[in-house]
Amino acid sequence: MIDKPTIARILDATNIVDVVSEFVSLKKRGMNYIGLCPFHNDSHPSFSVSPARGICHCFTCGKGGNAINFLMELEQMTYPDALRWLANKYHIEIKERELTSEEKEKESERESMFIVNEWASKYFEDILQNDVDGRAIGMQYFRSRGFRDDIIRKFRLGFDPNSRTALYDEAIKKGYNPKYLVATGLCFKVDKDEASNKSGEDKYLDRFSGRAIFPWFSVSGKVVAFGGRVLDSRTKGVNQKYVNSPDSDIYHKERELYGLYQAKKAIAKENCVYMVEGYTDVISMHQCGIENVVANSGTALSVHQIRLLHRFTNNIVLLYDGDAAGVHAALRGTDMLLEEEMNVKVLLLPDGNDPDSFARSHTASDFRKYIEENQTDFIQFKTHLMLKGVTDPVKRSEAINSIVESISKIKNQITRASYITDCSHRLGVSEAIIVNALNNFVRNGLSEQVKEERRAAGLRDQVVQQAAQTGQQMGGTTPEAKLREVEDLIIQIVIHHGEELITVKDSEQQDVELPVAQYIMLDMQGDGFEFHNPIYNKVLHEAVEHIGDEDFKAETYFANHPDPAVSRLAGMMTGEQEVSTASLQLKLNPEKLRQMVFKDMLSFRTHYIAQRLVEVRQQFVQNPNNMELIAEFTKLKQMNSLLAAQANFIFN
Repeated sequence: MIDKPTIARILDATNIVDVVSEFVSLKKRGMNYIGLCPFHNDSHPSFSVSPARGICHCFTCGKGGNAINFLMELEQMTYPDALRWLANKYHIEIKERELTSEEKEKESERESMFIVNEWASKYFEDILQNDVDGRAIGMQYFRSRGFRDDIIRKFRLGFDPNSRTALYDEAIKKGYNPKYLVATGLCFKVDKDEASNKSGEDKYLDRFSGRAIFPWFSVSGKVVAFGGRVLDSRTKGVNQKYVNSPDSDIYHKERELYGLYQAKKAIAKENCVYMVEGYTDVISMHQCGIENVVANSGTALSVHQIRLLHRFTNNIVLLYDGDAAGVHAALRGTDMLLEEEMNVKVLLLPDGNDPDSFARSHTASDFRKYIEENQTDFIQFKTHLMLKGVTDPVKRSEAINSIVESISKIKNQITRASYITDCSHRLGVSEAIIVNALNNFVRNGLSEQVKEERRAAGLRDQVVQQAAQTGQQMGGTTPEAKLREVEDLIIQIVIHHGEELITVKDSEQQDVELPVAQYIMLDMQGDGFEFHNPIYNKVLHEAVEHIGDEDFKAETYFANHPDPAVSRLAGMMTGEQEVSTASLQLKLNPEKLRQMVFKDMLSFRTHYIAQRLVEVRQQFVQNPNNMELIAEFTKLKQMNSLLAAQANFIFN
C-alpha cells in the first residue's frame, strides 16, 4: 500500500515526456512533442505530448491522459503498478507494509503472475552464476556462444537445473502459489489419474528443466515469459530444441518481440530496426555493438508486433541467413509490413552465416557497412527471387501477380508509382497492365488473414478510418451530432474552468457569484437535461462535489484522475495548433468566461431541444394517440421560442 505523501512525490517528479519517450519516439514541435500513437495504427504522427500540462493526447483515437493513465492504458498496469514503475524510474523509495492474507487474495491475477515471473528470472540467474551445474552446463553453453558477462547480465540469461522439480520445490519453499506457477507456464500439472503419473497423487513438473533460459521482457521491462534451450546430449535427435512459455494473461507470443526492451532506445535513435530470427542473433549483435535489433523467434510477424515497432521507427531490415529457411522467413509477413506503411529492406547473409555467427566475426562498423552495401528493397528482392531463371509463362505470370500484389499494399501513391515504373522495366510488362492488375488487388482489399488480425488488434481499415476523420473535419450535420459537439465544448469548460467564479442572476434578478461547474449543473437540472455521455455527467457531478475543497483546481484534479477515461478528457488539446487550454485560461477574464459559458449553454439547450423534437416526432409516428408526446412536443416548441429571444440578447 503506497501512502499519499509518496504518491505526491512520485507525481511531482514525473516528467510526461520522459515517460512517453520510453515507448514512443518523440520529436519536438513548438512547445510540445509529437509521435506515432501507440494506441492505434498510426501512420502519421497524431500523438501529442504537452510537458507544460503533463498530459498526452491522440487527435485520432482520443486516448491519452497523464503519465499514470498512459502507463495503465498502454501496459495494462494497475494504478499501484504505474506508481511503482514511476517510482523506480525516478529512484523514489516506496515503503509498503506487508499485505494481509485477505489483501493478497485481492491482488490481481496479472500482478501475481508478474511477481512469480520476476522471482523465477532471478532464480534462473542465480543458478547460472552460483550453482555448480549452472556454471558447468549453462555458463559453459553461453561461453561457447562467445557471450561476455556484461551481455549475460544485460539480457538476464539463466539456467534451470536438470531436476524436474527444482524450481517448483524452491517456489513452494518461498511461499508462491502453485496456481501461478502453472498460469505463467513455469510448471505444468500432471494429474494423479493421468496414465503417465504413477505416483498416485497430483504432481508439478518444471517446464524448463535442464535448459538455458532466455527471459522475455515487455516494453516496460516486466518479465512476461521465458524461452529455454535444451543442452548437453539431449540435443541429439531433438527436433524442438527451444521451448517457450505458453500464452497467458500476461504473455501472447504474437504481441511480443524478443529484445525490444533492450533495443527500443537504439531503434528510436537510429530510426531503423533489424529483424532477426533467434535469441542468440539478438544477443550477438548487441555484443557486436548493434543494439537496434529484435527477434520474432521463428513466428510470422503479426499486426501487433508491427504496431510495437512502428512506435519507434517505420524502417525495418529483415536480416536472415541465405539458406532456404532464411528466404522463407524473409517472405513471411512482408505484405503486412508494407500494408502497415513500413519501409522494408532485406539482407540475406552469405551462405553458412546467420546474424549470430556473422556478428561474432565482424566489428559493428564492418557489420553496418555490409548491411548498407548489400541490403535490397523488398520488391527488388522478391522480383529477383521469384523470377530468376523462370521461363515457364504460367509460373512467370504467377510470380508477377505476387509481386504486383505486394506493391498494391503500399499506401503512398508516389512510392507505389515508382515501384510500378521500376517493375515495368524489370519485368518487361507495360505499366498499364501492371496498374490494371494492381487496381484489382486494391479493390479486393486486405486479405482475410490481415483483416482478422487488424480486427483482433482493434484497428479499423484505412478507408473506414479516413471516412471517420473526414466526418470529424466536416463537423456534425445532424441535431445529435451538433449536440455532441457542444457537449464536448462544455465539458472542457468544466474541466479547465470548473472552480472559477462567474456572475449570474438569481431568481430575484440579483447578481450572485457561482462556480462555473455549479452554474452549468443548475442550468441543466432546471429542465431535467443531462449529457448524453455518462462520463461527462460523472465529471460534472465530481466537479460540483469538490468545489468546496481547499485548493481544488478542476484541471489538476481531472488530469490526475485514477479513471483513465476521465483523465483522457483532461488531456484533450484544443485544436490542430496544439494550443494548451491552460494558455487560453490566462486570456479569459471573468466576463469573457461568463460569455463563453452562457453562449455554450444556450447552444446546448438549442441542440438538445432540436434532438428531442426529432425523437418525439419519431415516437409520435408509431403512437399518434399518445397525449404525453403531444404535450411534450408543445412544451419543446415553446422552449424553442424562448431560446430564440435569449439568443438575441446574449449574442447581441
